[in-house]
Amino acid sequence: MSKTRRHWLMKSEPDAFSIDDLARVGTEPWTGVRNYQARNFMRQMRIGDGVLFYHSSCAEPGIVGIARVASEAYPDPTQFDPQSDYHDPKSTREQPRWDLVDVAFERKLRRTLPLEEIRRHADALGEDFALLRRGNRLSVMPVTPAQWRLLLSLE
Repeated sequence: MSKTRRHWLMKSEPDAFSIDDLARVGTEPWTGVRNYQARNFMRQMRIGDGVLFYHSSCAEPGIVGIARVASEAYPDPTQFDPQSDYHDPKSTREQPRWDLVDVAFERKLRRTLPLEEIRRHADALGEDFALLRRGNRLSVMPVTPAQWRLLLSLE
């Protein structure tokens, strides 16, 4: 198993859970992911991996902070709760379908790195940067070390 720190981008709608919310609570389970590819990315995460916290579906979408992965993947309890918006009746405690990781606050960026500015660096970020792919709806995606460095240099 590799000990190399990996990097990720995780999206959240700020009216549901913002970087300020994460700063207030310190660590939060990243519940509600219901896309298999995003779930599989969370299953690859290791404690200490870096996270770019991205605000989506808002007036100014963009990267707003840095967090870190604070747990290995484990079953998302919302899948078992019939009262939850994220309930999955096909999921059982014996065979859970959905996992999450805990995410811990590190810092807010000095300024939001807006999506439009990020797009201006598409060539340098490379075609494998999933955030800029047309039709990408993933809420969790990998970021290469070079992409991580470039994005943070824009701050």
